[in-house]
Parts: sequence; structure tokens; C-alpha cells
Amino acid sequence: MPRESPYLQVFESIRARVEAGEWAVGDKLPSRARFAREYAVGQSVTQRAMERLIIEGFLEGRAGSGTYVRTPRRRMRMLRTRRSDPRAGSPFRTEAAVHGLAGTWDSKTAARVPAPERVAARLAIAPYDLCVMTRYEFMADGSPVELSESWEPLAITENTPVVLPEVGELRGAGVVARMRSIGITVANVLEVPRPSRATQVQANLLGISVGDLITEIERTYYDTDGRPVETADLVVPDARYEIAYTFPVE
Repeated sequence: MPRESPYLQVFESIRARVEAGEWAVGDKLPSRARFAREYAVGQSVTQRAMERLIIEGFLEGRAGSGTYVRTPRRRMRMLRTRRSDPRAGSPFRTEAAVHGLAGTWDSKTAARVPAPERVAARLAIAPYDLCVMTRYEFMADGSPVELSESWEPLAITENTPVVLPEVGELRGAGVVARMRSIGITVANVLEVPRPSRATQVQANLLGISVGDLITEIERTYYDTDGRPVETADLVVPDARYEIAYTFPVE
């Protein structure tokens, strides 16, 4: 197994020391030069490690003063099996409210997009069949917390009021409520979570570092006949959320 880069080793060591309470909240940390001598690395390495600790919410930099331990950022639990009331509006906004946060999002929809083979396989349609594709950037209290790329077969929603997920009376209401409005009952959902590392694009959008831990969730909704009606790829930063599921015991 390849060794971690020096900056990651320094980052993980300082993070562990902060979490262990070597410095209390509000304490000023030693200088980058001192850390460089302590870890026998260049100052550029310690600077990169400290910048990542700031990005992940362990430290805060004060101009002209130094770097200080900040109040830990809350890591929230995302309960994927929580059932929301379709009448309550956006499922994301409802989930954010559980944690006392304001949920908002930006979206961009493209209609009549040919489905790539991986998407077509999940939707049980032919490759390049037309779909409606929507990309989302979800935020909680203004901070990015989740990305999503959603695909819906155009054959299902074409010529209906909900063909564009973010347009009309049900904009932002979620797949289940939108499908119900056109006579389709979503009966099941399949989710496949996978641990991964953030790409440059994902890191930029989520405000994290390249290579940070993320959870990728492949989600597909099915109607009562077992027909896929939507599939999406979700990206959640590990530093912000832990993924949880609950199941009934029979």
C-alpha cells in the first residue's frame, strides 16, 4: 500500500492532537515553522495541512494573529430511511429542519438528454433514450452539504406538469410527490452507498479538499410494478454527515 503524502500525515497528526484536547477551543496553535521543525517537513507541507484543518472546521485563521482551535463543526446524522410527509414540501428542507438548519438548493435541469449506458441500465430503458437530467447543490444554512444528479425517463413525465422537477406548483417537492401527482405511486427505493474520495469538481462544489472522504449513494425509485421512475447519484461529505438506516424487525 502506498504511503500517505507528508501533508496528510501532518494533517492527521495535528487533527488527532486537537481532538485529544492538547489545545482547547480558542487556543492559538504553534506556528507553521515550529510544526515544520517538529515533523521534519517543509513549511509548505505544514501550511497545506493547516489549510485543510481550517477547511474541515477544526481551526480558524485570524489575519495577522495566527491559527486558533475553533468550536467543532457538528457532524450530523442523515437518516436515509426517514419517511417525510409528501404534503410537507421538499424532503431535503424537512431533513435539514430536523437539525435546526435552513435547507436550500440550486439546480440546473436539461431536458431531452440521452441516457448514458450506466443510467439506462438502472432505469431499465435503452441506452440513449431521452431523459430529464437535473443537477442539484444542496445547502444547510448556506453551507454546501450534498450534491445530486437525477435522471427521469422522459417517456414517463413528458407532457405532464412535472416534466421539469423545479418548475410548477410541485417544484422542489421531491420525486415521490411529483410522481403521485401524475398517477404513479413510488413503492420502493434501492440505495447503494459506497465510500469514495472527493474529485476536484466535487471538492470545489462542497467546499472540501480533493481526496477527502465522501459517501456516494446510488438511488433508484420504483413504482408498484417494479418499474424504475428515477435514479440519482448523491454525494455527501463524510465530515458533514454520517449515513444511517433503520429497519423494522419482524
